[in-house]
Amino acid sequence: MKRIVAFFALFLSLTALSHARELPDFTDLVEKQGVAVVNISTTQTVRNENVFPQIPDLSEDDPMYDFFRRFMPPRKGPREYQSRSLGSGFILSADGYILTNAHVVDAAEEVTVRLTDKREFKAKVIGSDRRTDVALVKIDASGLPKVTIGKPDQLKVGEWVFAIGSPFGFDNSVTAGIVSAKGRSLPQENYVPFIQTDVAINPGNSGGPLFNMKGEVVGINSQIYSRSGGFMGLSFAIPIDVAIEITDQLRTQGKIYRGWLGVMIQEMTRELAESFGLSKPTGALIANVDKGSPADKAGLAASDVILKFDGKTVENSSELPRLVAAVKPGKRVSIQLWRKGAYKDISLVVGELPDKGGRASSKGSKMGNKLGLTLNELSEEQKRELKVSGGLVVEDSEGAAARAGVGRGDVILSVNNQDVKSVEQFNELVNQYGSGRVIALRILRGDRSLYVPIRINGK
Repeated sequence: MKRIVAFFALFLSLTALSHARELPDFTDLVEKQGVAVVNISTTQTVRNENVFPQIPDLSEDDPMYDFFRRFMPPRKGPREYQSRSLGSGFILSADGYILTNAHVVDAAEEVTVRLTDKREFKAKVIGSDRRTDVALVKIDASGLPKVTIGKPDQLKVGEWVFAIGSPFGFDNSVTAGIVSAKGRSLPQENYVPFIQTDVAINPGNSGGPLFNMKGEVVGINSQIYSRSGGFMGLSFAIPIDVAIEITDQLRTQGKIYRGWLGVMIQEMTRELAESFGLSKPTGALIANVDKGSPADKAGLAASDVILKFDGKTVENSSELPRLVAAVKPGKRVSIQLWRKGAYKDISLVVGELPDKGGRASSKGSKMGNKLGLTLNELSEEQKRELKVSGGLVVEDSEGAAARAGVGRGDVILSVNNQDVKSVEQFNELVNQYGSGRVIALRILRGDRSLYVPIRINGK
């Protein structure tokens, strides 16, 4: 019996040992790579215009605002104070070039870099790019330890990675996890195919490196998904090859040049693919074309589906902005389209991405239809304001249209790519399709247009 117990204990210890050997050991990697990770602190002057400091953050329309204004003494004039923030970064070259996030150094009046040996340097911001959240700073030093750059495209989902940074100001903190996904698209972030990990990232980690198990930097820790402000298991890093491309332009040109088509796109869903006659939901659906843009000059139009750009397949709409931005302005590229049930190849000269801007608005014999829409024709003044030649404003939405997301204030421009100018014409077009058929409405919502698929009678 004792032999059996001893044998079983030995088996358990060997099993535990074998499991322990499967877990990665980060000690040597951290010792070698940690010296190239820096702490970045910034200061800026913030002007508080509120002369009633006791008043909470209330709107002037709030009834309580008047109460505080009457019974709390005002302060004499606005007050200025120094705002400080912390972040991380890592050394790219021995002569003091350091990579971090743009949001770490944006609007900073003073940037201080502290090395692991406690030396501190005032840093100069060489340049930053808000669209990718990448910034390059420089300190006056030499002989510095530097990181080794890896290849993010060789990362595999499930692979171990680790981060070094200064969460909450705790220098050179190490956290580890695995790659959860690659090529993630985030809202309002169209130019970065993020690396998603479950590495614990918190405020202060921003701008710090993400390492693979070879000790190579594969990303810059940039964002977390959180409802509490702290780590919740979802972290996002900018692939290092994207960041290096940006820093090279910042260093040599002083700004970023990105390609531009001048189209507004949306994802191709199964319902939309069915309505456009595509065998599968692929490509980027053009919902709107800016007048005078490269796309407009080349003849691209709403309802075209971009399947290939410059020889590269566009599987999802989120891929197109990155492909276009990567092209040098002025280059002629080929595009494969799906247009009205057939493939079409065109070429165009890519423009340079301009600043964002623009807005539009709208308001409204009403007449219902089998989609559940109550529509009204636009006045000539509304057409001029919206810069459209026709369209119908939605006064009310229910049934199939409401379920599809069409709401009051939307302006319907076309039905299955046929422009609409009257309620009667709209109903005639819809009545051509039987129950269960999917049709695509092109609508104008605010300052953007998009396609909405609706299955008639909601079936």
